Amino acid sequence: MPDLSHSDEAGRSRMVDVSGKEATARTGRARATVQLKSSTVAQLKEATLPKGNALEAARLAGILAAKRTAELIPLCHPVPLSWVDVRIELTESAACIEAEVKAHAPTGPEMEALVAVSVAALTLYDMVKSVDREAVITDVCVTEKTGGKSGRWVREEAPR
Repeated sequence: MPDLSHSDEAGRSRMVDVSGKEATARTGRARATVQLKSSTVAQLKEATLPKGNALEAARLAGILAAKRTAELIPLCHPVPLSWVDVRIELTESAACIEAEVKAHAPTGPEMEALVAVSVAALTLYDMVKSVDREAVITDVCVTEKTGGKSGRWVREEAPR
């Protein structure tokens, strides 16, 4: 595999050439957390926010965003996505957002998973900001990658 740098010898930005890589089944998983007041979590559970069903709006926004990743990240390859799933679980003080993305491609869809959880979190923030000015988006990260020559990688959880 040639050099994987995003810049050439003259320092100019370039897309990495993946034409020599084999297309394989790949997955990318990511997560994000939106810290919320307990009263906001209650409103989310009861679907009583002034702006409507925030959880469904955030979930759909994440799916749509994953499909647009190459338009948002300048040197990111367009990856033909086979499947995108965004799930949101509520705890007493947060919305935990997870995305899983599948593709058959020469490069993995972890950027798509990251974009999915990020946009879902931003959408949720936008939907709750009128009732929870203290909402905070945290812990955006890739949690797992599979496929390709590297095989499977899973994030080891650090103690919090």
